[in-house]
Amino acid sequence: MSTDTDQPITHRRVLTLVTPIVLMGLSTPLLGIVDTAVIGQLGEASLIGAVAVGALIFTFLFWAFGFLRMGTTGLAAQAYGANDVSEIRATLGRALLIAVIAGVGLLLLQLPLNWVAFQLVQGSDAVEQEAQTYFSIRMWSAPFTLANYAVLGWLVGMQQTRLAMVLQIFLNGVNASLDALFVLNFGWGVAGIAAGTVIAEITTAFVGVGIAVTLLRKYGGRWDWHAISAWEKISATLSVNRDIMIRTLVLLLAFSFFTMEGARQGDTVLAVNAVLMQFVSFSAFFLDGFAFGAEALVGSAIGARNRNRFSEAVKLTSLWAIILSMMLTSGFLLLGGFWIDFLTTSPEVREAARHYLPWAALMPIISVACFQLDGIFIGATRAREMRNASFVSTGAFFFFWYLLLPFGNHGLWAALALFNVTRAFALGRYYPRLTAALERAP
Repeated sequence: MSTDTDQPITHRRVLTLVTPIVLMGLSTPLLGIVDTAVIGQLGEASLIGAVAVGALIFTFLFWAFGFLRMGTTGLAAQAYGANDVSEIRATLGRALLIAVIAGVGLLLLQLPLNWVAFQLVQGSDAVEQEAQTYFSIRMWSAPFTLANYAVLGWLVGMQQTRLAMVLQIFLNGVNASLDALFVLNFGWGVAGIAAGTVIAEITTAFVGVGIAVTLLRKYGGRWDWHAISAWEKISATLSVNRDIMIRTLVLLLAFSFFTMEGARQGDTVLAVNAVLMQFVSFSAFFLDGFAFGAEALVGSAIGARNRNRFSEAVKLTSLWAIILSMMLTSGFLLLGGFWIDFLTTSPEVREAARHYLPWAALMPIISVACFQLDGIFIGATRAREMRNASFVSTGAFFFFWYLLLPFGNHGLWAALALFNVTRAFALGRYYPRLTAALERAP
């Protein structure tokens, strides 16, 4: 097999690797806008609410399985760096196997999951009835959605970010087209939105596997069930995925509490925080791009046992992430008021959002270190350290929130900022161990 792991890591290579990931991320919220716009044409608020509630449930449900993307990226990148053809294939095979088993498990558990979800996310009777319809249809996409996570992670690990971008845009494009067809032409309502998503996920899963199989022909080799099913490899994969899943759920606890605490402070604060979190989410698409780049390049360097390449990967991806974070913060401070006015027409929310805008504007600079360290440790498949850091940072979040309660929403945003700072410090303390282990590697 021939890879480009002997080629130097340059600024151009980093940007070439990262740009498709950023574009891929930016295409995702556009789908939510299309869903809302399509169902909004029917003129019933309950239908819009039902799609929002249903989509929220699956966002949280599938986010818990984000380990399939992250864990697969690190393992594939290391196999790629080591020029291990058999392990490259086996990594994809194991990830797809876990995805299918987990997806089928979700299907079997859909009744209790439905009950729990609608106990936690409650709406009016009209909204809940339609959201139940959405849930019952959308759940059938579970095995294919998780398979798409696995393929996406594998492509990023193989540094095929353009293919990953094409696949994600294909998914969103098919989904948006089917939404319009099923809702506006066939009159299926909320069921049409859910059905469009299911068909798009199924189609993309088959296309994605086809792309991966075609790409593997370039590297030669053959499928080996014994390599895929080797227990020590499956055990290692499950260990990495387990720790990443725990880490994701623990971080989700902090972000969920942020939203709930904002709601406790009143409707205006809840609306303000929802508006300002759009700034945070927007910046995350860009910062995630460089974190993904770090995952692929760091994993490849570790697979190749190349300390210099590891250092270059960390340095260049982090440099560009810092530059971008400063640009984002500057843009938010200068143009944030215009964005707030675009997102809401409420005079009360507009005024209050401007009051808290500096917190959201500074978040890219505050968060860049934890994003990058996440990428580095995912590439190194050091999931245990990520898990431990998530416990420390989430504990710190609740400590700072309690300490800053007298400051209201300012205190809540300060706690979120300190949460991200603590994430960076908690992971950073493990960084010397990571470099030391690389130096000791044969």
